[in-house]
Amino acid sequence: MNVHDREAAVRRMLEQAPPTVPSDLHADVVRRGGRMLRRRTAARRLMWLVLFAAAVAFTVWAATARPWVEPPSQTTPPLTGW
Repeated sequence: MNVHDREAAVRRMLEQAPPTVPSDLHADVVRRGGRMLRRRTAARRLMWLVLFAAAVAFTVWAATARPWVEPPSQTTPPLTGW
């Protein structure tokens, strides 16, 4: 198919009447779009809740375990009573 044939095919398609849209399509699209938005909002809220719970769990663990403190030495006993 050369360029002239393609252009003629496109012109024929554009000259035709547009296809009819089913009457209940709009209601279906609105319902599905609303459902998609609710799911996306719920997923976003769940993500923030999980992130907040992880931050709280890390804070509690860090406060109780205190990983920044150097553990006591086990090689020599403490010198007391001198």
